Amino acid sequence: MTPRLEKAIAIAQEAGQLTLAHFRSGIHVELKGDESPVTRADLEAEALIRARLQTAFPGEPVLGEEEGGGSDSPDRWVVDPIDGTKSFVCGVPLFGNLIAYEIGGQPVLGVVNFPALGETYWAERGSGAYRNGQVIHVRDEPDSKRQAICSGSFTSLKKHGRLDGLMRLAEPMMAHRTWGDAYGHMLVAAGNIQAMFDPVVSRWDVSAVIPIVEEAGGICMGFDGSPVLDGHKPDGGLELVSLAPGLKSRVLECFS
Repeated sequence: MTPRLEKAIAIAQEAGQLTLAHFRSGIHVELKGDESPVTRADLEAEALIRARLQTAFPGEPVLGEEEGGGSDSPDRWVVDPIDGTKSFVCGVPLFGNLIAYEIGGQPVLGVVNFPALGETYWAERGSGAYRNGQVIHVRDEPDSKRQAICSGSFTSLKKHGRLDGLMRLAEPMMAHRTWGDAYGHMLVAAGNIQAMFDPVVSRWDVSAVIPIVEEAGGICMGFDGSPVLDGHKPDGGLELVSLAPGLKSRVLECFS
């Protein structure tokens, strides 16, 4: 493990303890311009992460969900202080703290910390993927009756024209659940399910996720098979499908 990754893990876990202190506390919720929720915990966690990164890596740019910044830098940290704020404010323990580092616009390390679950996932390019220090790997399941997938909300899938395709894919499967956000993608990386579908995400939602899923042997792509981050796409309005390789052709067929 490189010192950069080691520090990112420590910072994510510290941010996790901060957010956990606010969890199920009746914290006040405000709505941002896009009507997504934000709390004091989001703002405090991002401020903490930025301060720790600045101390450890002075002058390195940071792009964060709440404070922006770093948008013109190809080499930068990308931070989502609370991924799954809706889960957080509803008292659902599937929220996470996400930290990634990008070189040339591509994530080379990612940390996803779930403080309420006591789980931390991480990966560096070329070094495998881990959950709490144990190697993880995606799992192909050839029998559709034993396959399971997750997705974002039905309303979001419908709004972005992806619901019908997902229903075609899920119909013969054992289970389709909406355990969304980074948690669903980590279930893919750990081999618990075969795919996770997010029809609209931002860079801070995906940058930490991608190296973990890919280092675990999985695939990260758009619904049409295109790269999630290709150097020309904006930081918002992205889509992310994480999956075990054996399901790729069926996914492309269902969403074509």
